[in-house]
Amino acid sequence: MPIVKLSPSADREATLRLRKAGLRPTRQRVALADLLFAKGDRHLTAEELHEEASGIGCSCSLATVYNTLHQFTEAGLLRVLSLETAKTYFDTNVSDHHHFVVEGSSEVLDIPVGNISVTDLPEAPEGMEITHVDVVIRVRPKT
Repeated sequence: MPIVKLSPSADREATLRLRKAGLRPTRQRVALADLLFAKGDRHLTAEELHEEASGIGCSCSLATVYNTLHQFTEAGLLRVLSLETAKTYFDTNVSDHHHFVVEGSSEVLDIPVGNISVTDLPEAPEGMEITHVDVVIRVRPKT
């Protein structure tokens, strides 16, 4: 089954993004990058991306999706979210920001930059430096 592309411009943008990150723009990488980045900032699991890829006719295994997501992460295109849930989420917004996690759902929302201030951090262990602080706030619908 041929891959149905989101749009020619998204395809070009994905190819350029991959090349800038030092990744070879294979057919599957371009298709997955199209899905990841053409819709703006997103938080999704490998399983969700695999389902979207299958929906556009991209025949790649779940293992390939995982491998590609980890390659994108290593290249600085994605950020892995440690949310202490059963699933690993990948974030297309790699800037420093924090998250709301909606309990009982798979929804993850960005907290607007500047709304949280973290102070009085402990000293990093000897020979180490703090690179990032993740704040995760769990929310649920009001009853």
